[in-house]
Amino acid sequence: MVNGKYSKVLSIALAVGIIIIIGLLIFIGIDWFKASKTVSSSGNFFEQFNNYIENNNSENNQNLIDTNITNNSENTGLIDTNITQEENSTTGGGNTSSGGNTSSGGGKNLTLNGLEVAGTIEIPKTKVKCAILNDSSARALETGIAILYGPGVNKVGNTVLAGHNYRNGTFFSNNKKLAIGDKIYLTDTSGKKVTYTIYKKYQTDANDFSYATRDTNGLREISVSTCTDDSSARLILWAKEGN
Repeated sequence: MVNGKYSKVLSIALAVGIIIIIGLLIFIGIDWFKASKTVSSSGNFFEQFNNYIENNNSENNQNLIDTNITNNSENTGLIDTNITQEENSTTGGGNTSSGGNTSSGGGKNLTLNGLEVAGTIEIPKTKVKCAILNDSSARALETGIAILYGPGVNKVGNTVLAGHNYRNGTFFSNNKKLAIGDKIYLTDTSGKKVTYTIYKKYQTDANDFSYATRDTNGLREISVSTCTDDSSARLILWAKEGN
């Protein structure tokens, strides 16, 4: 009788354990699927952005362009597939406080999923091609790379760029593979493309933001930030304009 009760309890515990494991696998799978689709859409945006720059350079008098970025039937809704260019009356630097937005360098106002686009980032070694957004909200970090601090894309000073480490090779997941001397390319909304070369790589506490306000001696620099694989620290890359 006791053995029967023990077997019943064991069976129930085993069933519960299996359900929990299946639930975790589904959760992880959904999270990975969303991340993959987000990056796929971001990659489509990157290509369309380049086309937009080319078209805009040949049609400088055009005030409004609606470019439809389609991901065929696989659009997940994570990214609004319309890029809209609006007339931008402000061209100066934006708020340079931590977490503040900054203006992009081209005087054009592009939005993606309702978020202002400052340009794009390309890292050939890790095959990253993403939008850079003038926003540091959770939605921005799910959509692309966020500007946390600084004067803006390709402007003099230190601009801090943050991106998720999804641990699956997307966004900044492979920043740990980058080394001193590797290249990062930023293109602003005017079409200006600048090469940045990594010259420092280190880990620091998540609360350490001292690197953001460093003096660049009148040069263009970027700080690229993401979490480590175990989320215990931040992996920081410093890169400066030039080869």
